[in-house]
Amino acid sequence: MRAMTYSKYGSNDVLELTELPVPKVGPGEVRIRVTHASVNPVDWKIMSGGLDGLMDAHFPVIPGWDVAGVVDAVGPDVPEFASGDRVAAYARKQVVSGGTFAEYVTVFAVDVAAVPEGVTQETAAALPLTGLTAQRSLEALDVLPGERLLLHAASGGVGFLAAQLAIATGAEVVGTASVANHEKLTALGVTPVAHGDGLGERLRDIAPDGFDKVADYAGGVLDTTLTVLKDGGRHVSIADPGVIEHGGRWLWVRPDGSRLGDLLDQVAAGSLEVVIDTVYGLEALATAFSASQQGAARGKLVLHIAD
Repeated sequence: MRAMTYSKYGSNDVLELTELPVPKVGPGEVRIRVTHASVNPVDWKIMSGGLDGLMDAHFPVIPGWDVAGVVDAVGPDVPEFASGDRVAAYARKQVVSGGTFAEYVTVFAVDVAAVPEGVTQETAAALPLTGLTAQRSLEALDVLPGERLLLHAASGGVGFLAAQLAIATGAEVVGTASVANHEKLTALGVTPVAHGDGLGERLRDIAPDGFDKVADYAGGVLDTTLTVLKDGGRHVSIADPGVIEHGGRWLWVRPDGSRLGDLLDQVAAGSLEVVIDTVYGLEALATAFSASQQGAARGKLVLHIAD
């Protein structure tokens, strides 16, 4: 099978298109013929060695954790799926190795969700990591109707989905974003605030009594969070473990097929929007990584691997 791999940590120039054996499908697993996968910043951060202290890497590494495709085969005792089913998954494993930027990937069946009618493969591939992260962060905060919620980086991949999910709970949502993305947030019902110097003052103008809950999807904003958070308020971050020292929670998303299925159902119902910026071919992964590193994309970056 064709796969993008790297045999050592480094920058985008370590990526190479490689031929590898199709992975075996073990008990409790589903083998997916990958049609699409999506790029997340964690993919190139891992490639640079940024998580070497946390996760073992088995070289050559196939990067990628988001996937949509068609079931190619199932292992023993997997009654939930059959060959030909359209599926998606957040396919993170306990080691960095057999990822989704390849023609085939194996995933535990409990981490796989069926893709409903009306949801495209591109959209299904773009949803897992960001959607599950948004969902988990709001659950950790226990966001309630009427509460005032601050989202740092509300127009980003995770933040944009979290904003929609939070609005649906009846929360009053304020989100930081560049001015170019304010209209996008306003359309959701979010009050946008420009990030950068003076952010704390701008937030206090909007919420003089402070915020009940704060979710950080950006990093580097802990001081601002602590300044505007109400006494007894909750805060979480997916980017800054330093929140733990200040009563907050540092979150890592977990693979979960059932929860992903719920998000896909919301997409199918039209109540959750996933924005895609650009679709690349597998061989253009380095270009996609560069676009992600520059931070200029207005939506998810997706790889089209096969029809």
